[in-house]
Amino acid sequence: MKDGELDSVDRHILYYLQQDARGTSSSDIAEKLDLSASTVRTRLNKLEESGIVRGYHIDIDYDLAGYPLYTKIVCTARVPERDELGKKAREIRGVTAVREIMTGERNVYVNAIGRDHDDLDRINRELDELGLEIIDEQLIRDEHVCPYRGFLDPEEDPEADEQ
Repeated sequence: MKDGELDSVDRHILYYLQQDARGTSSSDIAEKLDLSASTVRTRLNKLEESGIVRGYHIDIDYDLAGYPLYTKIVCTARVPERDELGKKAREIRGVTAVREIMTGERNVYVNAIGRDHDDLDRINRELDELGLEIIDEQLIRDEHVCPYRGFLDPEEDPEADEQ
């Protein structure tokens, strides 16, 4: 499998896994695609080996888990240091994601959670001590992740009729 060369079966597998990777079996996907479960498993193994499928991640409601504060911290890093600072930022307790942006002054986005404002202050201090300049901080009320519908052709989209 070459980079970016997904056929319709691969795209469908990715689409269905995005909806509920834990609750969707190879057999479930095979039934929807009119294939054998072993064919789907083989395809999925190839998607994993190629690095297209990097893992299966849990979606946590941090508020219910006792971490009611969810924030996005927008930072600036010198371009030569951006990658290394991003790696170090991921090691800070409370950081849940780091995005490195290719352009602009706002080139590192840090998602973090905390029990209280003291937690968020500590995270900000640690980011500052790393050398990240904090430009903005946004307290997030909620975030919803949805599957990328672009894996399906419009005529194949099972939800298109529902809209």
